[in-house]
Amino acid sequence: MLAQSLRWPRPLPLLMAQVLGPAFRSTEARDKRIRPGQEGFEAAVCLALAQAAAEACQLAAELSRRAEKLLAIGPKLRAKGAGDVIFLLLNEDAVSGSLTTKNLLRFAARRLFERLRQLEAVRELSGSSFRLFGL
Repeated sequence: MLAQSLRWPRPLPLLMAQVLGPAFRSTEARDKRIRPGQEGFEAAVCLALAQAAAEACQLAAELSRRAEKLLAIGPKLRAKGAGDVIFLLLNEDAVSGSLTTKNLLRFAARRLFERLRQLEAVRELSGSSFRLFGL
């Protein structure tokens, strides 16, 4: 129902991200959490859903800005496989830094991702041993 009212294409499990959040903390005891069936549980669920929806909307806005920036930078890239990489970055959560395609070798992909990172069009999502990039 929440996804329909916000016109999201798919529902998200918003409540799971809030299980350990402040909405379920008991005001009586510091280390206690409000459990199902206890007083105030329904209000905590409503508060947690509202907080999760607000965070999801903020994240969607940030991803939208990053996607627009990536699309604006796209024509400036000279690598032959840049269009494939941009398509993957827009449609996948993460793309390997050593990606190879028909038009892009592994070393060219590494240089392309470094260039995109310098232009702040993508972020590195992983560490130095295995690199993943995304919006």
